[in-house]
Amino acid sequence: MEIRLEDVEKVMEQTGVEYKVAKEALLKSDGDADEAIKLITKDTIDIGEEAKAAVEKLKKKVKEGNVDRIQIRKDQEVVFSVPVNIGIVGGIVGFATIPWALIAAAVAAFGLGCKLEVVKKDGSSDEIN
Repeated sequence: MEIRLEDVEKVMEQTGVEYKVAKEALLKSDGDADEAIKLITKDTIDIGEEAKAAVEKLKKKVKEGNVDRIQIRKDQEVVFSVPVNIGIVGGIVGFATIPWALIAAAVAAFGLGCKLEVVKKDGSSDEIN
């Protein structure tokens, strides 16, 4: 079976996977790009409304400024921590590169015992939940 480059590119663009993964999905779906996309995305997790709301609150807090890092705690243990200025090249670029989806997925995965917090530049922290 011949896999067209256009189909590989379509699958890559719509799913964010690498060339090899896109081509394998196309082979499994007999060259049907839409079916290949479904194959790749069928395991995608819907993070839920609570996690989405928490991330929106977090984004608002970061936009207000004075935030140094974002942390996720479970039972007082920090399980995820990322600096807010990660990738800053000119203000908004850094804000756009913060891994919001990863933070939301982590909140959803840890469930009820998870606390999302921002650590301010002065060392104090605010819980977001």
